[in-house]
Amino acid sequence: MSAVASVKGFSALAGILRHVVLLVTGALILIPFLWMISLSIKAPGEIFHASLSVWPVQFYGIENYEKALSEAPLLRYMGNGLMVCGLILALQILLCAPCAYALAKLRFFGRDLVFGMVLAGLILPHQVLSLPLFILGYKLAILNTYAALILPYVVSPFGIFLLRQFFKTIPDDVVHAARLDGLSELAIVWKVMVPMALPAVIAFAIFSVVGHWNELFWPLIAVRDQSLMPPPLGILVFKNEEAGSDYGPLMAASTLVVLPLTIAFLAVQRWFVEGLTGGAVKQ
Repeated sequence: MSAVASVKGFSALAGILRHVVLLVTGALILIPFLWMISLSIKAPGEIFHASLSVWPVQFYGIENYEKALSEAPLLRYMGNGLMVCGLILALQILLCAPCAYALAKLRFFGRDLVFGMVLAGLILPHQVLSLPLFILGYKLAILNTYAALILPYVVSPFGIFLLRQFFKTIPDDVVHAARLDGLSELAIVWKVMVPMALPAVIAFAIFSVVGHWNELFWPLIAVRDQSLMPPPLGILVFKNEEAGSDYGPLMAASTLVVLPLTIAFLAVQRWFVEGLTGGAVKQ
């Protein structure tokens, strides 16, 4: 009995420590976002005040958010980001799903080599390719256009890997049955595999949209026209040319840019977790 009690006590202690670690980690992640929101509703004189306070003495949120929306074309930046992220995601799924299906369900010479190249692409930072991509964009005359923001990302090694892992959890009998019904391989991808892998598609969509919505490095190189700038680059222009040292509107603009991503993630978090864990069932 004493051994059982000690095991239960150890399990309870481990559970408490696990929750403490999760709470501390969550607090460290949330504190910068809460501080950003706090600064967005403070008057300029309070932002650099010596005392630390979350809620402002003088509520200045209306003025800061009005400046964020009026002194820079923030809605245009967010519209650019929405269009660019949407087109990137659509093209990525269009290309990644057939590739993932081929690697998961088809047998052909060099399949393992191709999959190894996909894994190599996962560990290759995109910044390494910025110079050859810039030269290629110059040769194709697409710099300072929407195409320059979209084309470098249409093939996603992570998307191929994630969908491939999820496709492998789908029984081969499903594929054989679809072939007996007369479906082509492409029809199997879009009518059978992708609908069954919807959680993985949603998980990948979250990663893709968040990553490209927050992308700054490549847009800083690829575009100069302010009307083409995505949200992070637009905020940088807002800070340098419009707001100066007025950090209240800058924090308000940052809050407005982060808000759509937060709402989208909260809406699909259940499918997001299912999509990430589903591919771990079968390797």
